[in-house]
Amino acid sequence: MLLFFKKLFGFIAVFLVMFSCVDNSVENYYLVVGASATNVELSTANDLKNDLSKVIDGTIQIITESDQEILKEKGIFFILGCPQSNTLIPELTAQTNIKLSSEIPGARGGIWSKTVLPNGQKAIIIGGSDVEGLQYAIYDYSKEILGVDPLEYWTGKLPGKKTTEDLFSFTSKTIAPPKVPMLTYFENDVDELANYRGKLLEYDWESYTELINSLVRLRYNSIQLFDMLGRPEFFIRPEYKALKPDYKIDIDYVDRMIDYAHEKGMKVAVDFALGYQIHPMEAEKADCWKRYKEDWLQAWRYYFENTPLAKTDIFILRPRHQVWDWEYESTCGESKIEVFNEVYKAFGNLVDEYKPKAQKVLVCYSDGMEMWNEGFRPPTDWTVLWSDHGFGDFEHLPNTTDGYKFGTYMHAGYWLNHTVHNPYPEKVEKVMKEMFQTYGADNYCLVNGQNFRPFLLNLEAYSEVCNNPDTFNGDAFYKTWTERYFTKEAAQYAVSSMKWLHKAQEGRKGYVEHLWEIREAVSYLSNAPIRRPGKTPIPFDYKRVEGDLENTARCQNYLQKSLEVAQKGYQLTQEKDNFYHAYILLPVVLYSDLIAFETTLHNMAVLKKEFEDTKNRIALDEAKSLLSKAKKQLETIYQRRASGDLDKKWNNWYSIKIRRQNNGFPTIEMLAEIESNLNKMTL
Repeated sequence: MLLFFKKLFGFIAVFLVMFSCVDNSVENYYLVVGASATNVELSTANDLKNDLSKVIDGTIQIITESDQEILKEKGIFFILGCPQSNTLIPELTAQTNIKLSSEIPGARGGIWSKTVLPNGQKAIIIGGSDVEGLQYAIYDYSKEILGVDPLEYWTGKLPGKKTTEDLFSFTSKTIAPPKVPMLTYFENDVDELANYRGKLLEYDWESYTELINSLVRLRYNSIQLFDMLGRPEFFIRPEYKALKPDYKIDIDYVDRMIDYAHEKGMKVAVDFALGYQIHPMEAEKADCWKRYKEDWLQAWRYYFENTPLAKTDIFILRPRHQVWDWEYESTCGESKIEVFNEVYKAFGNLVDEYKPKAQKVLVCYSDGMEMWNEGFRPPTDWTVLWSDHGFGDFEHLPNTTDGYKFGTYMHAGYWLNHTVHNPYPEKVEKVMKEMFQTYGADNYCLVNGQNFRPFLLNLEAYSEVCNNPDTFNGDAFYKTWTERYFTKEAAQYAVSSMKWLHKAQEGRKGYVEHLWEIREAVSYLSNAPIRRPGKTPIPFDYKRVEGDLENTARCQNYLQKSLEVAQKGYQLTQEKDNFYHAYILLPVVLYSDLIAFETTLHNMAVLKKEFEDTKNRIALDEAKSLLSKAKKQLETIYQRRASGDLDKKWNNWYSIKIRRQNNGFPTIEMLAEIESNLNKMTL
């Protein structure tokens, strides 16, 4: 085999002059992988085969470097692999201007190059310093040369046909390794993704594997499983028990999903909290380490010895309550800093015992960041992630990184806006570059993408800035991203609309936060406390409503501007583009519907307060007269959310019945209670 290709180099000079003269009527395309190609390499080569099938006609075959006879056939050849797995790669790259080894360009780096084989056939070399580098080189080629959208499943954007010349329309190049070596997607708050096909809280195989497929094309090289492991809410909280009383985690399914992620080259990260249904520990044991230390250790050992979590690659732990996602408050008089100094050492020892050299990651939430600044320190082999406040900014900053490897935990989507995205690539640029430059927080990036589909823009922005912060520019990214999907003119309106949508959510006021404000207004208008399962009721109080008036009015003003430009852009799309409607227009419509309803409740509350202060019956009558308007607005909210997207593929995505159970949702019954209370006030 090597002899055949050694002869090749003597012919290259002759056949390079033939490069532009080869017949374009190509019938066969060969993807040549190494004889020792890994499963991940073979999976990625198969992805390239599928991508090519979308844009060219002809027969596409995956062959190995040992298929000598086929290598003499006529066609276009793609030489794929790493120096370690495909012996053709070092042979061929030695004769080009591009160098490739395990050190050059380095981990997660790769190359594109072109050459001509001895029989005059054109060849494209796509290689990587390692398997990840090969993956990104191939997926970049699919995106940039073949026009395959890495988010195709979610956007519906299909590539156009390509000619032979198109396949070679690139300059040989070296693809540098990403700045951030580990980029993890956090699978958190994904109810809509789990529920929209009708199987409540069961993660649909197609959509979930497509999520992984898109992530790896965006250079995410790991995924943190969380909801899939059976988070405590799903089998304990009344709202979820009413939604699915027989909820039970499918452990075999989790095992298959981990295997699929590994097949696609993704490392699997797991927060080893102790409340998952996969093996739950009693919550009462999670707030006194010194008394229940052995129970914690025994539960962790069970994970390692009896569950698919034994396949974990990256071990995450938060210095918090280990069952519920809240601050650790000891019931036995402990210092939580001393507790977690011990916990991280003990858990780290378990990781070293079961998975030597595995990566260990500390995620500092708000209380964890305060603990860090007050002296909390895990063993030095833990990577420390600093957390944003949920919308891309930081409320706390480290006093010192103290020599630890530092990274970030960022939000592309957040539970306060899980229905409507908050687009902010400019913020991604500013904040991430500052974290890299000031704190050296470029060793790891964990990105909370919630239910994925609404947060594509920010997810890709984080990928781009972690890949190369020197070239990332928020405004340029906005332009490139929207023009990938829309005409230049429509893209301008899309960007403008998203910028207004971002302003509407200043102060961490997303869609779900307004649901809470609506509960406050309903509580005051019906003279009834806000009741929450397992918590003390909150008395009705006009001051709560009064504090929401200014922000809601400001939000409504910005949403109106966002809606106006979104509608103008939509008129310019071809055949009323489904993705423009789904990603640019519909979110603003849904948000505007909610704010219009909240505004009517606020107007009613102001009039009710006037009556209480002045006994002016006219004010109370005006408040009551607004009920019919509120009912129509609420009906509109339900209708628009039920209708979902124009694309039938996404039917039920916004259905009220399957939404994440945060802050409840207004109902007609609530309006009836308001009407009853206002009528009583006239007696």
